[in-house]
Formats: sequence, C-alpha cells, structure tokens
Amino acid sequence: MSRRALFALSLLGAASVSLAAQVQVVGLFPGAAVINVDGQRKLVREGQVGPGGVSVVRVDKQGAILRVDGVERLYPLGREYSGGFAEPVKKRLSIAKGQGGHYWITGSINSNSVPFLVDTGATSVALNEGQARRLGIDFRVSGQPLTVNTASGTARGWRVKLDRVKVGDIEVLGVEAVVLEGGAPTEALLGMSFLGRVSWREEQGMLVLESKI
Repeated sequence: MSRRALFALSLLGAASVSLAAQVQVVGLFPGAAVINVDGQRKLVREGQVGPGGVSVVRVDKQGAILRVDGVERLYPLGREYSGGFAEPVKKRLSIAKGQGGHYWITGSINSNSVPFLVDTGATSVALNEGQARRLGIDFRVSGQPLTVNTASGTARGWRVKLDRVKVGDIEVLGVEAVVLEGGAPTEALLGMSFLGRVSWREEQGMLVLESKI
C-alpha cells in the first residue's frame, strides 16, 4: 500500500473518531433522548432519526443506544444535562369546600383567568354567553347550535372546543364546552369534559385532582 493511501486511511479514521466525539446524549426520558450533534440539540424518540442522521435505537436509565454511521453503541448520559432519567410526574391539586359546600377554584381558559365551580354533574365545561365573549370565544360562528336541558327548562346553546383549560398545574388540551344563551350559569362550570380526563376523588372534605400523565 502506498504512503499516500495510508495517509488517506489515517485521515478517514481520524474523521470517524471526530464525528463520534461530536455526538452526545445530554438528556434521558422514557422512550426518548436529547442528543447533541455538532451543537444541534434535539429530543428524539426511539426509532426516530435526529440531527446528522443519528438514530435513537433504545433508551434506559444508563444511556441511549444510538446508530451513528450504521454502527450501534451505548452513549451514556453526558455531563451537559444533569436532570437524569426523568420519570413522568403526575400533577396534583387539592380543592377545599367553599361557600355552600361546593368546590370553587380559579383556573384559566386559553390562558385567561376564570373562576370555576366544580360540577361533577355537568357533562361539560359550561359558560354563559357573557363569559364566552370576555374570553374571546366566537361561539356563534365556530360553535355547533344545540338545545340544553337545565334546571329551569331548556336553553339555547352552542358546543365549542376550548384550546386549553387549566387549574393549578393541571392542564387539559382540546376541552369540549357549552356556551349558554343568557346569564346562566352565573359561574363557569368545570364539568366532566375536563374532569373525565383527569383523576379525581373526594377525600376528607377535599376534592383531589390528579393528572393522568
């Protein structure tokens, strides 16, 4: 083999080592890893391809098996990110009984503050038309007309979809709601279209809500 060929192979080997040194695992999560390739950082799930064509094969608490240039090997967690393997943390909120023995909580709809009356008997989040307008919900255009049975009879309403509803640290996206014509309900009702997507229970005079993920 000529000296020129040997020199070329030497350069190729050096390039491969250099490439490997530029790939780093800087975060670990269930089924996903944050990888840094040439300074480009991205969360990549198992079976997906990230920056530089680097694939995440499998992730555990020790590190991530990555496929780099067709070669699979274990990359331990680097020092750049110290969070470690993060298990999902359920978010929890306890609500004490308030006026009239009901549960009241101030939350938000689409990032706008809303005082809620928690109502496990209501099939969905419910607003009166004044509340909906204040929140910027154009229910007459985007909503689906319907007739709602209430304690005082039937009422005209519109079914809408709320981008996000949040109480405490618990947020649910894409929540169905009903906007009722007139001034009822006087307080926004936090009904089962939200509560059905979290865990909830009554415990020693408290209503305990917990996210499912």
